[in-house]
Amino acid sequence: MTPNDLVARVRAGHRRLQALLADLTDSDVRAASPLPGWTRGHVITHLEQHAHAFARQADHARRGLLVDVYDGGAPARAAAIEREAGRGAEELRKAAAEACAAIEDAWSRIGDDGWGAPVRYRDATLLDTVYARWREVEVHLVDLGLEYRPADWSIEFCDHLVDFLAPRVPAGTHLTLADDDADRRWSIGDGDPVVLRGSASDLSAWLAERAPARPVAAETGTPPELGPWP
Repeated sequence: MTPNDLVARVRAGHRRLQALLADLTDSDVRAASPLPGWTRGHVITHLEQHAHAFARQADHARRGLLVDVYDGGAPARAAAIEREAGRGAEELRKAAAEACAAIEDAWSRIGDDGWGAPVRYRDATLLDTVYARWREVEVHLVDLGLEYRPADWSIEFCDHLVDFLAPRVPAGTHLTLADDDADRRWSIGDGDPVVLRGSASDLSAWLAERAPARPVAAETGTPPELGPWP
């Protein structure tokens, strides 16, 4: 996938986000999300602040500079989310739209040869931040508990998510995820064999600890206890 193709996929996710938020009321955004301890307002605020943080990564990378993802690190990030999560629906809608526009504008200034620029995020590259934004948007759209589900994930996103989350599989386990809907199998790790069957979206949702449309089935072995997100 080219950088421009990837950016286009993130933009499409931003449009889906704005469509999902369009008719929400204050009560809706203050309702609990599927994420423990977070309301929808927390999820929206996280996506907003993540966009601004990554726009800043892009702006600095374009000038050959490195900057922390969040000033004050994880504690400051968590405090900011808590502080802003209680805003009303209209304020959250506006903030999310402005943040999405900011990151898209920052990316529009990156030339074709600029995506390999180093960033502070994971000591990676600017292109890695686009993949990270793709993950954040697609997964947290599901976490809003609205009309977007893992079943709506593209096969390209499922491929990427499984590859990214492979480190969650514990050592000593050879996990095979077998897609019932296509001749596709993901193989992770070495050791005792475990084969899980389901649709591509259900299998990738299981690996992300999100609710699949249908439970995945263990064909061989017992599903392992997954480690933390990488």
